[in-house]
Amino acid sequence: MNSSTVAKKQLYRGLAPDMKARDRSLRVTAVRDGHADLVVEHDPGGQAGRKTHASLVRLRSAAFEVVQDPAAVDPQYLALPAAVAEVHRPGATPPDYARAGLRVLRTVVPAGDVL
Repeated sequence: MNSSTVAKKQLYRGLAPDMKARDRSLRVTAVRDGHADLVVEHDPGGQAGRKTHASLVRLRSAAFEVVQDPAAVDPQYLALPAAVAEVHRPGATPPDYARAGLRVLRTVVPAGDVL
């Protein structure tokens, strides 16, 4: 899974040479000025539960891999591209896209109820 945006609740696996063998995973707890606050969720022989931080640039690099992105399973997230695809055609207007998005917001389970 690949994501260029670092967001709260994402789970990353450390792929740096010194971390890859440890199968270490970190959950994003907050995103702020160029850094993300993290908690170590899995680190055999390490300190699971320990809080740490990393730069957003580093999290987007080859040193980390996104293994779980809650937005990718959010029913609103999945329904919105489908609704946009339904109205996309030559001559589609901004209100056509807005109505499609509004229909998703009114009919799909709210994101907060999923995770």
